[in-house]
Amino acid sequence: MNTRLIWILFAVAVSVAFGYSNSVQLVYPAHFPTPVYDLQANPLTTSKIELGRALFYDPILSKDNTISCASCHSPYNAFAHTDHALSHGINDQIGTRNAPALFNLAWQKSFMWDGAVHHLDMQALAPISSTLEMGEDIANIVQKLQQKSLYPLLFEQAFGDSTVTGQHILQALAQFQLTLVSATAKYDKVQQGLDSFSLQEQAGKQVFESHCNSCHSAPLFMNNEFANNGLKVDSSLQDFGKWLVSQQTKDSLLFRVPSLRNLSYSYPYMHDGRFQKLRQVIDHYTQLDTTSTLLDVRLQQSIDLTNRQKTDLIAFLLTLNDPQFVFNPDNKFPRAILLPTGNE
Repeated sequence: MNTRLIWILFAVAVSVAFGYSNSVQLVYPAHFPTPVYDLQANPLTTSKIELGRALFYDPILSKDNTISCASCHSPYNAFAHTDHALSHGINDQIGTRNAPALFNLAWQKSFMWDGAVHHLDMQALAPISSTLEMGEDIANIVQKLQQKSLYPLLFEQAFGDSTVTGQHILQALAQFQLTLVSATAKYDKVQQGLDSFSLQEQAGKQVFESHCNSCHSAPLFMNNEFANNGLKVDSSLQDFGKWLVSQQTKDSLLFRVPSLRNLSYSYPYMHDGRFQKLRQVIDHYTQLDTTSTLLDVRLQQSIDLTNRQKTDLIAFLLTLNDPQFVFNPDNKFPRAILLPTGNE
């Protein structure tokens, strides 16, 4: 038995013998609202978080063991991806949407660009079962994990039972993702009285509050809503947003309003990744056909910005970048668990 497994067995034995509690609290600043996720139903523990972290980075969750959650949600991109507009999956398949950034999920009420999933504990089933992404069945994943020498030990440490179950897989993945809290940007430091905006950033904040804040509400810079923001349908994708889930006319072309945090890391933008630059996004909103009755009511008034105002707005948006979150080693690939011998 290798040294790594001996230490894991020792940790399990200590936890059981001495009733060691490794519960942790979700950490977020005072200017954040109360999370909407029920943390009492799935209390955070270090062992469950670390199990979820290992699962997040392990391609064993895909049918051919080539695609992990991190394949489309890279920590260096605020858990989004920048090398392609649309998500990639097994057999070099290309998905239909851009993989959204993953952070501050404890404050989200629904998930996916179309809101098809209403609980974080269930969200992972969508990419796992998608034939264009991971193409796997949760029952097969249970069998594969149970056959490894590493995972039964990690499940024992996390749940007190070495038997791998689908429920525990999903709960562990949710626990790791709950810890992905982005709250240490310059904006947050200003709110805490630890920093101040430059004159340009302050001017950009005024532009933001006049034209953007109704949808991208501080401090999360999202509103848990869906909106038609005037994007023309990509003829090759034929994506009509929330309508694909509800089949109700009122939901046609409605897509999630994403957070504006970490925009420097999470490009390209929009549900199909059509824009590479922030300036392109801003230009889109200043060139909308405001006479369209399909457009969200909050956008049915022209947004006229000078080049200076656009530049100021971008300066403010850059204060929402959170390098401390993006480069946090606790969120990255768990080398100590999955390397050097993998999870055999």
